[in-house]
Amino acid sequence: MTELIEREAPESHKCGVEIITFGCRLNAYESEVIRRHATEAGLEDTIIVNTCAVTKEAERQARQAIRKARRRNKTARLVVTGCAAQINPGAFAAMPEVDQVWGNAEKLEARNFGAPPGERVIVNDIMSVRETAGHLIEGFDGRARAFLQVQNGCDHRCTFCIIPFGRGNSRSVPVGEVVAQARMLAASGYREVVLSGVDIGAYGADLPGQPTLGTLVTRVLHHAPELTRLRLSSIDVAEVDDALFDLVADEPRVMPHLHLSLQSGDDMILKRMKRRHTRGDAVRFCGRLRARRPDVVFGADLIAGFPTETEAMFENTLSLVDECGLTYLHVFPYSVRPETPAARMPQLPAQVRKERAARLRAAGRAGLVKHLEACIGTTARVLVEQGHAARSEHYAAVRLDRAFQSGQILNAEVEGHDGARLIARALDG
Repeated sequence: MTELIEREAPESHKCGVEIITFGCRLNAYESEVIRRHATEAGLEDTIIVNTCAVTKEAERQARQAIRKARRRNKTARLVVTGCAAQINPGAFAAMPEVDQVWGNAEKLEARNFGAPPGERVIVNDIMSVRETAGHLIEGFDGRARAFLQVQNGCDHRCTFCIIPFGRGNSRSVPVGEVVAQARMLAASGYREVVLSGVDIGAYGADLPGQPTLGTLVTRVLHHAPELTRLRLSSIDVAEVDDALFDLVADEPRVMPHLHLSLQSGDDMILKRMKRRHTRGDAVRFCGRLRARRPDVVFGADLIAGFPTETEAMFENTLSLVDECGLTYLHVFPYSVRPETPAARMPQLPAQVRKERAARLRAAGRAGLVKHLEACIGTTARVLVEQGHAARSEHYAAVRLDRAFQSGQILNAEVEGHDGARLIARALDG
C-alpha cells in the first residue's frame, strides 16, 4: 500500500484547468504531469479529477468532489482518471456529471490532451504496460519540495490490496532518467526531492543489470551534489538493500525519516495479508537502523480490523507502535476491496474496525507528542514550505515565529509544541 497524502484543494491556473488530486505521492506527481500536458495543449475550462482506490472512502470522496465540481462549474469538460477510474471506469462513466474517463496510462499521454473529446471511456489494460517513462517536469506549483517518480506498479499481491489492478505490474524508470530529473529539479531551486512510486523497494528488478534502490540513491546523490535533501516514500522493510540501509544510516543528505509499509504487528495477520516480513523483521530493522542513526524517525501504514483479527492480534499491532518507536502513523480501518482474497475472508463488524483504528491513532498521537517533546531545546534544520510553516529533517511540522520565502532552509530553535507541530524561533534571516 502506498503512503497517502491529503487531497489537494482544487487549483485554478492560467491554462484554464482545475486539477483535483486524491491519494498517494505518486498521484501528486502525476497530477503535475497532467498539468504540464494540459498547459501545453492549451486546454480551457476543464476539470480533471485524479482518483484513488486504496479504500472505499477514497472513492466516495472522489465521487463527492466530482458532484461538487460540476455544481460549481456547469459548463466545464470534466475528466475522471486515476486508480479508481482504471479499476471501475463504468461507475464513473455512469455519473451524469462526467464527460470522459481516462485510465492511468492514458492520463500521462500528451496526445489525449490535444485530441477533441471522443470516446467517453479511454481505459486500456494496465497489465499490458511494460515501461514507465521518466516524465520531466520543472517542479511543483506552490511546493517547497518535489516528488520524483522512480517506479510504478506492483508485482506483489497482498490479499487486501487492489492497487496492482489500477497500476499494473512493477516497472522502473531508468537510472539515467531519474538522475537527469533530480539534477533539473535541484537546478530549478528545489532543495528537497522525494523519490516516489507504488513499490519503490522493488526498483530496478526489471531494468538491465537490475540496479537496486540503493544504487539509484547513490547515483542521484553523486550526480546532483547541489541537492540538499532527499527523502524516500513508503518502503517495505523486506526490500531495503544493504547499500540503501548504509545510505540512510550514514548519509546526512538522506533525511532521517522513513515511512514503513508495515500494515500489522501480528505474524498470523501478516501471513493472511500475504506480506513478506514478520513482526520480528520490523522490530529488528528499526532497532538496527536506530543503532546506526539514533535520531532516525519512523512512520508507518497500519490497517486496523483486518478479517479474522482477534483482540490479541490487534494488541500485537498496538504494541508495535512503542516497540518500533513509530511516530507518524497512517491508520486505515480495513476496507473491503471487491475481487481481493481478503474480501472473501470472515469480516469484522465495521464498528470494531473503527474502534481499533481510533486506538491506533491515539497511540500514534502519543508517539508524535513524545517525539515533539524530545525536540524542545534543540536546534532544527527546517525547510520552509510557506510563510510560517516549515518541516524539519525528521519530518516534524514546524511553526516559525515569522514568515520566510518558500524553499529556504534555515536553523530554528525549538521552544515548544502544540501537540501536532513544533513551535520554533528562526535563528537565520
